[in-house]
Amino acid sequence: MPQPFDAVMLMTKTKPPAPPGKEVERSHILHTLPTVAERVRLVSVCAPAGSGKTTVLSQWARRESAHLAWVSLDASDNDPTRFWRYVIQALGVGVPSIETSAVIALVQSFPNVSLHTMIDAMINELAALAEPTIILLEDYHVIRDAAIHDSLSYFIDYLPDRVCVAITSRTELPFPASKWNARGERAEVSAMQLLFTEDEAISFYRDVALIPLTGDQVERLMRSTEGWVAGLQLLGIVLRHHRNIDAFLERFSGHHPMLSDDLFQEVFGELDRELREFLLETSILQRMDAELCEAFTGRSDCAELLFRVKRLQLFLVPLDDFGQWYRYHHLFADFLQNELKRSSKARWLQLHDAAARRFAERKLLDEATDHAIAAENYRLVELLLESNIVSVLQRGQFATLLRWFGALPEPELLAPQLQLLNAFLLAVSGQFDLAEARLASLERRAELAPEDEQGPIRSGLFFVRANLAFTSGRFEDWYEYADRIPEMLPESPVFYNFNYNRTEPLVRRTDFSFKGALPPEAEGIVSRFISMLESRGWHDALITQYVLQSVAEGCYEWGRFGECDSLLARTEKVGRNRKIPGLYVPSRITYARVRLAAGDTQLARETIEAAEETVRAWEEYAWTSPLQAFLARLDMMEGALDRADERLRLLHLFPGDKPTFDRAFEYMVLARLLLRMGREAEALRLLGLLRPLCVRERCVSDIAEIAVLRSLAEMQLDHRASALRHLDEALAIGEANRYLRIFVDEGERMADLLQHYARLRFAGHASSDSKVADLSGVSGEYVGGLIEQFPEARPASAAAVLVEPLTRSEMNLLERLRQGDSNKQIAKELYLTEGTVKVYLSRIYSKLGVSSRTQAILKAQALELFE
Repeated sequence: MPQPFDAVMLMTKTKPPAPPGKEVERSHILHTLPTVAERVRLVSVCAPAGSGKTTVLSQWARRESAHLAWVSLDASDNDPTRFWRYVIQALGVGVPSIETSAVIALVQSFPNVSLHTMIDAMINELAALAEPTIILLEDYHVIRDAAIHDSLSYFIDYLPDRVCVAITSRTELPFPASKWNARGERAEVSAMQLLFTEDEAISFYRDVALIPLTGDQVERLMRSTEGWVAGLQLLGIVLRHHRNIDAFLERFSGHHPMLSDDLFQEVFGELDRELREFLLETSILQRMDAELCEAFTGRSDCAELLFRVKRLQLFLVPLDDFGQWYRYHHLFADFLQNELKRSSKARWLQLHDAAARRFAERKLLDEATDHAIAAENYRLVELLLESNIVSVLQRGQFATLLRWFGALPEPELLAPQLQLLNAFLLAVSGQFDLAEARLASLERRAELAPEDEQGPIRSGLFFVRANLAFTSGRFEDWYEYADRIPEMLPESPVFYNFNYNRTEPLVRRTDFSFKGALPPEAEGIVSRFISMLESRGWHDALITQYVLQSVAEGCYEWGRFGECDSLLARTEKVGRNRKIPGLYVPSRITYARVRLAAGDTQLARETIEAAEETVRAWEEYAWTSPLQAFLARLDMMEGALDRADERLRLLHLFPGDKPTFDRAFEYMVLARLLLRMGREAEALRLLGLLRPLCVRERCVSDIAEIAVLRSLAEMQLDHRASALRHLDEALAIGEANRYLRIFVDEGERMADLLQHYARLRFAGHASSDSKVADLSGVSGEYVGGLIEQFPEARPASAAAVLVEPLTRSEMNLLERLRQGDSNKQIAKELYLTEGTVKVYLSRIYSKLGVSSRTQAILKAQALELFE
């Protein structure tokens, strides 16, 4: 059996319930449901408890012979990270052919990647499946988190063919489904459809319950239950204890929905005391096996008792194929829990307390914490948080942590470390005022604490206040606080050695570095932050190193290579010595880019090859992909396009892919290769798909880079107006963030395009040209400064002669003129008419300001265009 990718996850939640030996075939419902192959996105069954929702969808899934990824949801799954972890685990269990490792790596990188990035990657993996697949979410009514509703709706929107989501819920779906209804992509089963027909009731009592009832007796039961499945099942249990069925029916007066409590009471009262006690004690467990029941109850006969419950058909649902794990049907569990609370609130609390301790002994700390909260044992909750919070934080389950903190009656009395983490979570989730209140309370507490405790508290306050400042923009508040704390504070491993980058080849792409934004005020803020970190002796703390790497990448972009090299020497050393690929790889890529800017391609290649060898030795194989992509870019620069193409194919990067944000760095290398190969349409398609992902993730540097590449692609196609619009977008972002290298690294083609842009905007050619009508207010000083950065930029006096640069196709035509080809020869080779060739030549002459072939060739030579 596949193992969960996280030890805290339960395999029983992702196993479909084992089919019973006998059940009523719901044929009249099944024939109304479409097949997965009919392009249905969503099948929903919304009905009250005990209506047979799960049975119907289980039968439908078996009919489809599809792969089945099953998730049994409970209230603790109201955390987007946890919810999608279980969906991915279910896919790994139920779909043997799916490759979930890349998606798992993304989930384990939360919160470094967004939920939508992970979902995009999962959709791509599902698109590769040839077999029909059903993802079944059982008991979706327990989910209340709006982020989960939104992300699931997004997921359903983009499901590939042959994949369907099926949902059971006691309530209507909490997200709009009308768009799928209108397109015929949703199938519904209503509560009325789920009611047993009289024929189905007869079949149930005859073939499943094995109780010989007459047609009249079944008709009377149908009137009382209105066909409610759970009611008929309960009556079947009760009727086994009555010899005179007609006498029972005479006095039976219950009706749905109050039927269940009456019948449960009757069934429960017939049991012996030992079994009743066992049922009450174990009712608080969401899932159980004999070993857990024995540890929890202190009994040694739990396996036998579970067997008795199963034999009596007391709504015990098997959770595996081996008869080891079970849960009670939700209706029966609700009844038992209500009985337990009604009989003794103290016992209810005591049992939850015992469950918390047993789960803690099994290292199932999430379940232990939930039981401790139910037991109102807040001291135990605090102890469990202290031992578990860092793990949950690293898993990115912020919603779960906030729920736990929110359950505490007096969070301000928690240990300082927990209060700091609570404030941190409030800050990163946008609850700034509440975070500020928590921090202010903790500051007052620090002033009254013994001297040896003040340092660690203030150390954490320094960190959390910095995060609050960066997320809320309240920089002055942080400066004011930082100015009045002591110079030396102890370093906290929780805050200052947290790994901030698990996936990105450049730190600038992370939230930690503002997604590539480099506004003028950011440098001053970061510089102040670094000096304060280092003044406290935290030179090698990961937070310091990640800030330094972020600054190094900024220095490269600003063209300050000396500062960049100095910073990279520090981050490379720490990243290598501590085996932190999220620091080491960005350091090496940035160092290679500096070497390229200096013209040393060989040293750049050796740097990347050495980095790849290092991460392989660390068994951090996921980090080899961006390094290989960078090597492909070096291959292109050396003219080895076939070698670059082969590298990218080995990375499973293809022009027809649907890209994901987490691999944007690699896909932009592929886009560059397509441009070099003259496949502009494919490059533009790829970039067009990447851009909305980068906008969604607010990654400023990627949006600008995509605009740069789109401008070059459009210019190669001679689409001048589009090229100028994309360049203008890149320049607007560039000027706001002082970008240089994002333009300069594209070489001579970008220099030509910038000069053309400058002539139209600033050299008197704009008045009669509609191409610049909608351009932004980028300054001439910024554009001119960029042009000066190009080492081989042509002198402005010569370049200015051309109102518009020649396109690639026009340069090819000019080269044929130089070779002496006639108009007839050119037309034949290019599959054009001679008249079309004359039109093209006339346009070239106009751009060059000449009137003949000879003049055109001489002018092009003078301007070094053939170079």
